Amino acid sequence: MIKSATNQSQGMLLFQLTLNQSFAIGTLKVKEIVPYTPLTVIPHSHSTVLGAATLRGQTFPVIDMAKAVGYRALVNEEIKDCYIIITDCQRKLVGFMVRGINKITECNWHEIDAPPVSLGNNVFVTGVTTVEDNLVQLLDVELLMSKIFPEDPSSLNPVLTDIEREILRPLKILLVDDSSVARRQLSQALDSISVPYFISTNGQDALNMMKNAADNNDPFQILVSDIEMPGLDGYELAFDVKNTEKLKSVYIILHTSLSSEISVSQAHQVGADEALTKFEANELIHAMLRGAERHIVVA
Repeated sequence: MIKSATNQSQGMLLFQLTLNQSFAIGTLKVKEIVPYTPLTVIPHSHSTVLGAATLRGQTFPVIDMAKAVGYRALVNEEIKDCYIIITDCQRKLVGFMVRGINKITECNWHEIDAPPVSLGNNVFVTGVTTVEDNLVQLLDVELLMSKIFPEDPSSLNPVLTDIEREILRPLKILLVDDSSVARRQLSQALDSISVPYFISTNGQDALNMMKNAADNNDPFQILVSDIEMPGLDGYELAFDVKNTEKLKSVYIILHTSLSSEISVSQAHQVGADEALTKFEANELIHAMLRGAERHIVVA
């Protein structure tokens, strides 16, 4: 198996939402960066949606990112000097208008730190790092999009039979994601069908939990992990699990907000049994059922 990880290949796009603070998102989320382009008003849209842009035949909403995360909104006098970061995640093409683009830089994702208490309750920040002695805040794009484009509640609740539920209930399931919105979605999906689970916010803690459980003869059978995480990412976690003798029977489901065939291909290369673009509850639960069938056959 090839140990190919986003932590090794993904950079960070640095940009400005205010004059003094730098923000970033992983480059795998970025489809394109374009200068300001005229927008078409979208009636009854969220207050942070500036309008719709069309690029090469594709139309997508454009969001004032500064306003969306709680900073000063863009005004007409400055908007024509702004840039649009076009992202492709959660099966949705979305543009984020920002005050300025700094640069794309390499990043050691193992060195991303948790947000300091001094940042307050800015829930859109998942981590911080320094670039050229400047503090850079890593934004949680999934959480941001969930506030602006809320999911249909019915899409978060899977549908399955009583027999299928009872197949899942005895299994020891571990959910791993650094995004609070993703953890909420995963938890709600399993809570709605009364299937128990454990949860971790990062890959290293998840790996430690799995090793300890195996040492105590109470191993996990199913691992559901995000791919993009600071520290030990989902690719590396899957690789380490499959190359640890006492863990290699775990059924691994990796999921990602990136709408990319490359991400899915890499997931299989590092040993994942399945790879999903998040989030669709029924897809996730039926992937777990396939994992359950694997363990039943092995048993």
